Amino acid sequence: MKLPATLLAAALSLIPVSLWAEDDPVVVELFTSQGCSSCPPADRLLKRLTERGDVIALALHVDYWDYIGWVDEFADPAFTKRQKRYAKAAGRHMIYTPQMIVNGLDDLVGAHDLKLTDLIAAHKEKPPRARINLAENDTELTITIAPVSGPLTGPFDIHLVTYEPEQTVKIKKGENAGLSLDYVNVVTSWTHVGTWDGQGEKVMETDLGGPLPTVVMVQESGPGEILAAAVAD
Repeated sequence: MKLPATLLAAALSLIPVSLWAEDDPVVVELFTSQGCSSCPPADRLLKRLTERGDVIALALHVDYWDYIGWVDEFADPAFTKRQKRYAKAAGRHMIYTPQMIVNGLDDLVGAHDLKLTDLIAAHKEKPPRARINLAENDTELTITIAPVSGPLTGPFDIHLVTYEPEQTVKIKKGENAGLSLDYVNVVTSWTHVGTWDGQGEKVMETDLGGPLPTVVMVQESGPGEILAAAVAD
């Protein structure tokens, strides 16, 4: 049976949210450093995560190990600051590497595969609170954010993240001297592009971060829980 045009349009208007951001991916942030001898196992674990379609894995290289003999070329003081903000929000008084943060809430010391798998599964079982839709052209990205089941209490931060999918580095000094290490999803920029009150749909436009893969995420200010994330195709 063919629906009249007016009914078809009304029906279609009810379903876009369910078609957004497939699988509600879980965001895993790894705070790591080329100068940290404990980090390579965690870097390898992050690489395995990139093979999963339900996880967005991001490597944030920090700069506080640069003094011990090897300057991490990917390190950014902004990533160290982000890790410190996570520690403050959780009531911790120190930061360390390697550390993984799962969806902005749960932290993992080192490279414990089974614990990480359990944390990801626990976050995937939670009902989604918000969804993201991305539409892009050559230079511009249109971001649409909407609550899934009613208004939310904000504020929420909107982040635009770009990353380099793969890099290999030969370490010549420091704790990892002599090693050739593979890195994946190395974050190259992290920009706060707006806020959302959570009360209804928000549409905004922003410049694409360049030719590298781009992630958009919505996170409770603090930082807190990551409500939604999506990768621009």
